[in-house]
Amino acid sequence: MGSGLGAGSRGQGGLTSNRRHVVSSFLLGAALPTLLLFVLASDRVGEQLASISRWGSGTLQAGSANASAGHAASPAQEQQEKFPGLATLLPKVATDDRTVIITSVSEAWARPGSLLDLFRESFKNGEGIAHLLDHVLVVAVDPAGFDRCKAVHPHCFLLEVKSANISSANRFMSKGYLELVWAKLSFQQRVLELGYNFLFTDADIMWFRDPFRHIELYADMAVSCDRFSGDAADVIRNAPNTGFYYVKSTNRTVEMLRYWQAARSRFPPENHDQSIFNSIKSELAGKLQVKIVFLETALFGGFCEYHDDDVGRVCTMHANCCVGLENKVHDLRNMIADWKNYTRLTPPEKKSVKFRWTFPAKCKASM
Repeated sequence: MGSGLGAGSRGQGGLTSNRRHVVSSFLLGAALPTLLLFVLASDRVGEQLASISRWGSGTLQAGSANASAGHAASPAQEQQEKFPGLATLLPKVATDDRTVIITSVSEAWARPGSLLDLFRESFKNGEGIAHLLDHVLVVAVDPAGFDRCKAVHPHCFLLEVKSANISSANRFMSKGYLELVWAKLSFQQRVLELGYNFLFTDADIMWFRDPFRHIELYADMAVSCDRFSGDAADVIRNAPNTGFYYVKSTNRTVEMLRYWQAARSRFPPENHDQSIFNSIKSELAGKLQVKIVFLETALFGGFCEYHDDDVGRVCTMHANCCVGLENKVHDLRNMIADWKNYTRLTPPEKKSVKFRWTFPAKCKASM
């Protein structure tokens, strides 16, 4: 009785406050599972789970740890500082389904008349793909390349890797460039974490038709090939080319980018991201259950496996297996000229005339 009277003597205010606390705790307990189910069902990643976790801990516990002095930055905060402005830039570039086309350039590739100009021109001359240029984010790897990008393109981002001196043409694929390659993967991981799909394309790839028509909706990743086995699901025999690949923003693909970067330590330091991806692709498909689709070379062509009679089908053409910026520019200009000649033909002419590409002579000599 005494304890009961003691509790009653604290008055109605104390009891009402206690009831409010119980109701608040109940509502919060009901809300958190609902929010978690929503996030997990969407298979989206990014700050969603992190923000829910911070909201829950800050509400349920007396005093948030983030509010304490000297608290270390969260992984999301560290990534934001690593890629400042990216979170606000992506919505301006993305398509309606939150997809961003990403390419990268150095000062040498961004010079007037060089690969960035040819890359942009290919969109304008392609079949109904000029609008896709509005969704291209050009990542410049040095300040000079960034300045040139801003002069010709609306969406540019500076990803400067000071340890990789690659401004000059002869340094673009050097050992110093490897540091940029891995920074590129970290950048792409951040794009996925923010909830955006991306299609990465090297700037020495010319676009002629919409590639998204040939990317399966079920795929976590679709990647071009240097050699295509004939089976899009063949993880063993297809030789991927990571100059062109689409990645959907899912929990699996964020883990895939982490796994890919971590795998670098298992291989000699001079290994490129492409060779390591080729070595671990079965692990990605097996351990992580990443759904990888390999793109047919007749549609996503390149100089490694050259199809000179597929002008009527090709979506993109890559100056791979080609050494030297001058060689790439020379032969890609020829391809753009061939494409313009092809598009001038009438539909009956396109069916009756066997139109062929000009074979990449300079690039062939460098192979």
